[in-house]
Amino acid sequence: MSADFSLTANVVDVFSRSIQPAIISVENGRIASIAPIAGATAPDPALPYVLPGFVDAHVHVESSLLVPTEFARLAVAHGTVATVSDPHEIGNVLGVAGVEFMLENAAHSPFKFCFGAPSCVPATPFETAGAEITVADIKKLFENPKIGYLAEMMNWPGVLHRDSDVMAKIALAHAAGRPIDGHAPGLRGDDAAHYASVGISTDHECFTAAEARDKLAVGMKILIREGSAARNFDALIELMPEHYHNLMFCSDDKHPDTLILGHINQLVQRAVALGNDVFNVLRVACVNPVKHYHLPVGLLAEGDPADFIVVNNLRDFEVSQTYLDGQLVAENGQSLLPAAPIGVVNNFHAQPVQAADFALPVPSEHAKLRVIECFDGQLITARIDLPARIENGRAVSDVEQDVLKLAVINRYQPHVAPALAFIRGFGLQHGALASSVGHDSHNITAVGCDDESLARAVNLVIEAKGGLAAVGADGREILVPLPVAGLMSNQSGVDVAAAYAAVDALAKELGSPLGAPFMTLSFMALLVIPSLKLSDKGLFDGQQFAFVDVVE
Repeated sequence: MSADFSLTANVVDVFSRSIQPAIISVENGRIASIAPIAGATAPDPALPYVLPGFVDAHVHVESSLLVPTEFARLAVAHGTVATVSDPHEIGNVLGVAGVEFMLENAAHSPFKFCFGAPSCVPATPFETAGAEITVADIKKLFENPKIGYLAEMMNWPGVLHRDSDVMAKIALAHAAGRPIDGHAPGLRGDDAAHYASVGISTDHECFTAAEARDKLAVGMKILIREGSAARNFDALIELMPEHYHNLMFCSDDKHPDTLILGHINQLVQRAVALGNDVFNVLRVACVNPVKHYHLPVGLLAEGDPADFIVVNNLRDFEVSQTYLDGQLVAENGQSLLPAAPIGVVNNFHAQPVQAADFALPVPSEHAKLRVIECFDGQLITARIDLPARIENGRAVSDVEQDVLKLAVINRYQPHVAPALAFIRGFGLQHGALASSVGHDSHNITAVGCDDESLARAVNLVIEAKGGLAAVGADGREILVPLPVAGLMSNQSGVDVAAAYAAVDALAKELGSPLGAPFMTLSFMALLVIPSLKLSDKGLFDGQQFAFVDVVE
């Protein structure tokens, strides 16, 4: 329960673009008054600054490997008071029951989660998901006031071609008065206009400022994303001076080792350090998401919920206190939120594999491969054609050329043969990595230098019914179990962050130069982001939107 109190600070009014020393009085969880200190006309350097709390405008909580209550315990330490959260990860595993799990767990926290109705479950018909969320399901979800929007419409071809199922979901959102989130990587010009014309109002997938400007021109709001794998801040921050009123910050996917270090506060600090006007930056970080998604989050006005943060100055944005509904929930970098009970739900039926299951016969000693090329900090991939390294009539990893075997294993059905391809960019010198976090259907994705290591890493994940595994050639093994839907841990955020840091460190010791090897691995089955990706059904060309052969 929040107690009545008062606080003297430099109050940052984002709307009037002013800062004035004042006494904030909080009663019954709301701001009763903001009384300016008589005679004070400029900020008092002896006082801290109070400003609205930060909002992550698009995040998949599941990607933190934490349930919502544990995500909140880490996020509030950095001044985050709310998220706009798309639960389509657990939706792909468990359907509506997964969304309901997130809502139930989040209800144990004062943190202000806004969950969406997943619009694309399964994401495509070219992969095996654990569930389907239908038009009827979305209609039912919108009856719940805690479902605040239609989550990212990834089926942009369906929008462009006005697919009846897609349009029915969009119509439901309009009828329910809910905003519609977009996902349209690379769409420009007329295509961007055609996509936005159905009322899709945001996009978080812009790779370039030019692409973002095309979407801004047709009325879309642009989310500047900086997550653990996809990082577009540097490419998009130039939009701030002219377009701040139509921008928001988001992380999209944030692993626990980076969440424990910082969140939206880091983007605010970086943006201000680049010379951007502090009021513009705070409009993007604090106000725009609240207004766009109609969040029940206070914005530091009399009568508002007492959701605000206290920072040392407007350069470092070091958060000393975070308040939610007048409750002090974090202080000096430490969360004060108590742990909540964590239930376990899952959908995992894969059975152990053998090294022989990863054999890939080729018809010729001169075979060429269509190889996925991945890039650090990006979800997009490229296609490169390379000669296969062949042993005993089978294509194998070529460690010297950084061409490693990639596998996706159906986790929802037992005894399904792995889908196989090759990838460049992971840089492993030996061993293998495997993960049951594989966007968007969350089958098991693995990359390795040899079939024995691949099998061992995959089997560690299967034995735990979900997790992240790294296996070294010297026998070292690390597993981070993820028993909640094969996506999230049932342990504390601090413990999960430490466990993740350990498995991440082993992946890098095995040779990977990637900043977040497991996050990058998790996106290698994301078919809606071009160019080449691998689903449990085969190698997929995201530009042709069709399967292609691994061997040319």
